[in-house]
Amino acid sequence: MEAETSCCPCGSQEQYSECCGRYLEKQASAPSAVALMRSRYTAYTLGREDYLLTTWHQTTRPASLELAREPPSKWLGLAVKRHEQVAPDRAVVEFVARYKIGSRAYRLHEVSRFVYEAGQWFYVDGDIR
Repeated sequence: MEAETSCCPCGSQEQYSECCGRYLEKQASAPSAVALMRSRYTAYTLGREDYLLTTWHQTTRPASLELAREPPSKWLGLAVKRHEQVAPDRAVVEFVARYKIGSRAYRLHEVSRFVYEAGQWFYVDGDIR
C-alpha cells in the first residue's frame, strides 16, 4: 500500500499516515472510540491481526483471529451510523462495513461497545444487526 500518500481505507479522505496509520504504527493511541473503530476497520483491510488483537479488550479478546487462514476479503467501505459516549469510560459505535469474498458481497452491521482503560480505548464486543 502506498500508505503515506493514499487515502485512508476508513473512508476519512485523509492520508493514511495522518489518519489510522498513526494508530496502527503505534505513533499515537486512538483518541476516541470512533477513531479506534475506524482504525480497526483499516486493520482488517490491511490484514493487521496484531493491531486488532492489541486493541481488543483482554476480557473478550480471542487468542487468534487467523485472518491468513480465511478466504481473502476485499473491503469496500465503511459507514459510521452513530457514535455515543455513554459514560466517561464507555462508548458505543454503530457502523456498516461492506466487503466481498470472491464474487459475493456482504454487509456487516454492528453496534460495538468500547471501554477506556489505562489511557487507551479498547473494543469489547458488539451486536450484529
